[in-house]
Amino acid sequence: VLLVESGGGLVQAGGSLRLSCAASGSIFRINAMDWYRQAPGKQRELVAASTSGGTTTYADSVKGRFTISRDNAKNMVYLQMNSLKPEDTAVYYCYALVIQPMGGMKEYAYWGQGTQVTVSS
Repeated sequence: VLLVESGGGLVQAGGSLRLSCAASGSIFRINAMDWYRQAPGKQRELVAASTSGGTTTYADSVKGRFTISRDNAKNMVYLQMNSLKPEDTAVYYCYALVIQPMGGMKEYAYWGQGTQVTVSS
């Protein structure tokens, strides 16, 4: 399975960006599709998570500003980021837990390559 992120870039504080992640390959069902981020010198952290049933959770630092959404038919997940702050600057990664037909419908974890988001003050 390949996860490909897009939509990162440079934006001024207060601005907005929308990240997209497309999953392709041998997929029976995608259980979780999440967004993580990693800033320089810091550990990777969960930003927003979504289940196939529509449940979403957010890091406290982004609640009220970021929205995660999914298109299960297209195997895509989005992250709408509003009111961006300089501290949101990081590489953003897509993460998915995928049920694959091979090996008896087991669940496998995949990461995207990351997309850079830079917020200037």
